[in-house]
Amino acid sequence: MPERAGWLVLALILDAALGDPDWLWRRIKHPVVWIGKAISWLEARLNTGDDRTQRFGGLVTVAALLAGSVLTGWLIERLADFLPFGSLLEIAAVFVLMAQGSLAQHVRAVANGLTESLEQGRNKVAMIVGRDPQTLDESGVARAAIESTAENFSDGVVAPALAYLLFGLPGIIAYKALNTADSMIGHRNVRYADFGFVAARLDDVANYVPARLSGLLIVGAAFLDRRDGRAAVRAMLADAPKHRSPNAGWPEAAMAGALDLSLAGPRTYAGEQVQDAWMHPTGRRQCGAADIHASLRLFWLACAVQGVAAVAIWMLF
Repeated sequence: MPERAGWLVLALILDAALGDPDWLWRRIKHPVVWIGKAISWLEARLNTGDDRTQRFGGLVTVAALLAGSVLTGWLIERLADFLPFGSLLEIAAVFVLMAQGSLAQHVRAVANGLTESLEQGRNKVAMIVGRDPQTLDESGVARAAIESTAENFSDGVVAPALAYLLFGLPGIIAYKALNTADSMIGHRNVRYADFGFVAARLDDVANYVPARLSGLLIVGAAFLDRRDGRAAVRAMLADAPKHRSPNAGWPEAAMAGALDLSLAGPRTYAGEQVQDAWMHPTGRRQCGAADIHASLRLFWLACAVQGVAAVAIWMLF
């Protein structure tokens, strides 16, 4: 683990500096794109028949993805052991699977778009959330971006980092495969309710610890930013269990308390309104681009706290 902590720190620094380099992914496909193609291929062939057959097909899909991911990670690690500068290969692999820079880029684009016009803000936020953008006013756009910042801090930064620290490249690749599967097939609709059942439940299990750790890191960032960290703690403990997701409420509630905003609440997806509890219901309902930038500041401070923890593991153990 100490060596992995060192490689993780370097990968996080690269990710913060470079984000997702468009010039690279225009020439070759991002690993998550290949994972998505594999999921689509398996779904087209296995999502058939009655409910029991669909659930079994979903189980086979997830098992195949995880087996392929673990094998791929193991092979890359063995190749890294063989090559003279193999550690660079491992650092590069971790770098491309982290989402600090890309998340910040997409969320900042929403803030910049909202500064230009409501329509621009809606267009940009539609790239990172699934809710109907035309139903959102300025505050709705801003809240969606802030919620995405908090939730994806857990899914895109903390969870993969923890998976790598504990299980190496097989762990981080398997986590990304499972999380991608949940985002593609883990929906409660007619097509995926049974086929995506295993992916959704396993993703909940995989994110249980990272979600709560993410909330604590945001609390730490709130104190560092001289915000009301105690309010972040209170909101997280009181409101996170009320969220319809067993995990997303922890970072969202912590962010809500830190910024004194009400997040989550009723939202509209594909014309259907989803009733959800408000995170920090006593907070402000009106917000805008400045609040998005404030959430990004907390996001980067939380990332820094995570990085310091990785450095401590590297140096002390």
